[in-house]
Amino acid sequence: MAADNEVLAIKSSGVNVLHVVKPGLILGLVMSLSTLALYYRVIPYTHHLLRAMVFRDAEGLLYSLLSRHGMISYPQMPYAMFVKSVQGKKLLSPVIKHKDAKGQIDMVAQAREADLRVDMNKKELHIHMRFGVGISPVDGSRAYFEDRYFQVELPPGMSDGHNRRPRDQTWQELMRRRAELLEEIDEINNEVSTVSAKVLLGGHPADLPLHLRNLKDKVKTRRQQIQHIYVEMLMRPALSFGCLCFVLVGCPIGIMFSRGDYLGAFITCFLPIVIVYYPLMLCGTNMAKDAKFNELMLVYGADLVVASGALVLYRWLLKH
Repeated sequence: MAADNEVLAIKSSGVNVLHVVKPGLILGLVMSLSTLALYYRVIPYTHHLLRAMVFRDAEGLLYSLLSRHGMISYPQMPYAMFVKSVQGKKLLSPVIKHKDAKGQIDMVAQAREADLRVDMNKKELHIHMRFGVGISPVDGSRAYFEDRYFQVELPPGMSDGHNRRPRDQTWQELMRRRAELLEEIDEINNEVSTVSAKVLLGGHPADLPLHLRNLKDKVKTRRQQIQHIYVEMLMRPALSFGCLCFVLVGCPIGIMFSRGDYLGAFITCFLPIVIVYYPLMLCGTNMAKDAKFNELMLVYGADLVVASGALVLYRWLLKH
């Protein structure tokens, strides 16, 4: 319309230019509300299904992780695995470090080569190592082997959907998981109080202070998980109302640049979104997960910046 001077003609006739963009604003509001409704269950559920399809080939995924990062290590796992390189189905110079219940490394196995096999029924990872040595860091003892199998549990998230990320959980599941984590924190804090009292009284076992630190680390981990859930619950409405923000910015920019071709108009309107909105949203969300500032300002900052820019554009549009 702007390219054909129709907007100019409408303004010349005394009609407010906002009447032209009103259908677009209504469409943006409807799309925002629809997206918000989909975020209640459909989007997280389908996101979980897509991730589950990828994780069905757990063996290929593990080889891919080792090839890309050279390691598999999660805080929840009692072991960590490192490799020098991956050639097809062969792992070169693999190293496995096993941890005991206290989080201390009690066994290190390293070999010339190895391969992996996943048993989804038992949810186990079978590591076949060849020409290696097992080392005990406790006493420094060594045991050489030519052929050895190690059975360990699969990394979290690769079995039946256990430990699903907040992005994969519906709104009700987020609320339920948050309540469970709060209960776990209360239970751990009670245990921390009991253990702390024993430490202050003296005459406690030598490993009791280490157990106390592990309990405090568990509380810290649970609080981080709650923070991630809270940010996810803030992010879904923020992303949903991004649709309205896109329309708020796109309409005045489209009128200002007066591009007649659809592709050129789309690129012109969407360019500010790519440059401003998404970088702000990604940075704000990551900072909110680390609780570095007010979460509301960080998550909704991108919407506020784009909406504020839209108000400036509309003011310019009404004057000219």
